[in-house]
Amino acid sequence: MRAFRDLKVWRKGHELALAIYKATRAFPKDELYGLTSQLRRACVSIPSNIAEGCVKGSGAEFRHSLEIAMGSASEAEYQILLGSDLGYLSSSEYETLQRQVTEVKRMLTSFIQRLEAES
Repeated sequence: MRAFRDLKVWRKGHELALAIYKATRAFPKDELYGLTSQLRRACVSIPSNIAEGCVKGSGAEFRHSLEIAMGSASEAEYQILLGSDLGYLSSSEYETLQRQVTEVKRMLTSFIQRLEAES
């Protein structure tokens, strides 16, 4: 069993989730059950799946949890773009969030590849 809080990728995912919560506070109220909810859910799913994978027994199960986290990160990446295109995010907010989600995806990819090489 791994300690998820010790994983840098988990910390980066957690930071992204916090940043998304902060950014989406300014989204229109009519998006509360739309884009705001979807984006928050996708970003919370990233560190949540990493944490869940840490308690799974095998490397294959952990890798599967990381792949789910990757899917959520890709979903969030699109939703960040949509939020920007709809005018809900400033260009600097968009660039910061895009940079964060890209870093998380890069780290997840490296971690998945390392687990595959170990098996």
